[in-house]
Amino acid sequence: MEREKGWLTSGAFAALCSTTKETLRHYKDIGLLSPAHQGDNGYFYYDVEQFYDFYAIAIFRQTGTPLDEIRRCLQGQDAAQTLALLREQRGRLEAERRKLAHMDFVLSSALRNLEFEPVSDMVSQTAWFEKEHLLALPAEELESLMTPAASENEMLIAVLERCQRLCGQYEVQTDFQLGAVHRPGEQGGPGAISHLYTRIKEKADFPYYMEKPAGHYLYLCCRGRWDISTGYAALRSYILRQDLEITGNFYACDLAGFILNSVEKNAASMISVQLLNKSPSESPPSKDFEAERKRWLN
Repeated sequence: MEREKGWLTSGAFAALCSTTKETLRHYKDIGLLSPAHQGDNGYFYYDVEQFYDFYAIAIFRQTGTPLDEIRRCLQGQDAAQTLALLREQRGRLEAERRKLAHMDFVLSSALRNLEFEPVSDMVSQTAWFEKEHLLALPAEELESLMTPAASENEMLIAVLERCQRLCGQYEVQTDFQLGAVHRPGEQGGPGAISHLYTRIKEKADFPYYMEKPAGHYLYLCCRGRWDISTGYAALRSYILRQDLEITGNFYACDLAGFILNSVEKNAASMISVQLLNKSPSESPPSKDFEAERKRWLN
């Protein structure tokens, strides 16, 4: 590293700070970070201690702090002002972290849903499902928000608006992929809808929280149609034919979601219900499911 009487040249200092000489020149021109010394040869030199000034500038810049504000902080050397600025920037970082975590949750949910899409249409299969956290809106509450003659679009608007308000009120994150919870019906099939739901990122302590438990599930995918009533009938028929014991609610969810579901041929939904007294060790996921899933992922 080039040195002149203990000083660092602008090139050497730029290398130490992993930046460019142009950036250092700009910071010098606006009075943000000036070289510590100018030699007899007219060249500017930096003190190695100025690395920490540059590091502070880089951290503040990454949090979106304006250069003028950074300059006032570094030149003022006021502890209270610096503390206030650090707290403000930490708040900004926390907000950005939450935003990125939400984006990751939404994209991960979409990817997981689409991984199910190649599974054969209208074929009942089994697999182990991890638990899911839901924001569940009671059907009775939604009915009270709409007129009896409300259209599907009006119903969707009411559901989304309600989800938005609850997410803001209780600070929960959702992917807005809608689904329905059905109470168990007669003769093994799904009954009336008890809740409409959307998945949320994590468990939350609020009145609309519902958990879809982990377990071994019987499921069926409906592809290429928005109307999945035939899927309900097919799943019920399979349960009766195989004399299966089921427990808990039926769940119907959209798999194609906001990315593909605007065209009916791309529509994909899944209906699932937990099987009684099953665990991954007792009954592993079906080979058909695993083969389809691996083929899709590869």
